[in-house]
Amino acid sequence: MSDLNAIVDAYLAVWNRTDATARREMIEALWAEDGAYVDPLVSVTGWAGIDQVVASAQAQFTGMRFVLGDVFDEHHNVVRFTWELVPTAGAEAIVVGFDVAVVNADGRIQSVYGFLDKVPS
Repeated sequence: MSDLNAIVDAYLAVWNRTDATARREMIEALWAEDGAYVDPLVSVTGWAGIDQVVASAQAQFTGMRFVLGDVFDEHHNVVRFTWELVPTAGAEAIVVGFDVAVVNADGRIQSVYGFLDKVPS
């Protein structure tokens, strides 16, 4: 069984990695090749699609970073957790979300289903 806490930490690190080459390497190490990411704004499959979603979020929210929120719950190969998008210099979160990740038998993320609880107006 994979350490789901470590997987979530690595998942959030991907969202914070701005170096494109290093980010892609992290995605390929963490996600199944046919992994899926779905949230209210996007639905993609595969490393290239996931990388594009992360790069787009980074471009939209320059100077921000993703941090683990207060909720973390796991069973079997599934983990649900909250996250926050906060200014790098510190301050209140501008976006708060809730994700559910499913990890495959190889210990890689197979799918993430994201929900947005707080978004800027």
